[in-house]
Amino acid sequence: MFIDTHCHLDDPKLCGRVDEVIENYISAGVGRVINIGCSAETSALVAKQAEMYESVFFAAGVHPSDCEKYCDEEEKAIFRLADKEKCVAIGEIGLDYYWKPFDKQKQSECFERQIYLASEKDLPVCVHVRDAMGDAISILKSMRSELKRGGVMHCYSGSRESAAILLDLGMYISFGGPLTFKNARNLPEVAEYVPLDRLLTETDSPYLAPEGKRGTVNEPANVVTVAEALAKIKKISVEELASAVIANAGRLFYKLK
Repeated sequence: MFIDTHCHLDDPKLCGRVDEVIENYISAGVGRVINIGCSAETSALVAKQAEMYESVFFAAGVHPSDCEKYCDEEEKAIFRLADKEKCVAIGEIGLDYYWKPFDKQKQSECFERQIYLASEKDLPVCVHVRDAMGDAISILKSMRSELKRGGVMHCYSGSRESAAILLDLGMYISFGGPLTFKNARNLPEVAEYVPLDRLLTETDSPYLAPEGKRGTVNEPANVVTVAEALAKIKKISVEELASAVIANAGRLFYKLK
């Protein structure tokens, strides 16, 4: 059995055919997915989808690219969603310096406030970082005492050196489709370095389809391809890799059933 720890079933490319998408991933051997919110509005939608489908869980949070509208009301909405039975994390939250213009101060404030929220709700965090690893690590270090339930670096694209620091902070490292790309550069080396008991798999559907399906709409079923790539790097069977990832997800996302 496999798990996709990060997807977006609320995205327009998937939300109109969720039944089909779920049938596809169940047929592929994927037993659980975590549906990720990026704003109060989308977090409410992924929460509703989780209520509708047994295999779907969710995370609630405000993405750094949406942080401009983060306010007390947004935070209260996320706070309420975090109490739901199938909310397993606060996310995705973090820093993104790729899309310009961006406000570093606002992103940092949004990130930090949601880490405090996760601490208060006794939930892990799902962290998005793009072109901002140094600042993200600084914030996570400064708030280590608030990371009571740890967290995951979603769709990791950083260096081995950064991974070492994040692992010391108690974070898990999640790999998605980019690990399979022919131009993956350092990702296979990082995946080899990360201990088996700290690895997670994801798709970030409908984005980042794996090699062989690039240019198509990604689906959670494709997490099997990611698991196969990780198993090859780790020199273990796909079954052993999948079993380890399921165990890891169960420890981190402790409300996952």
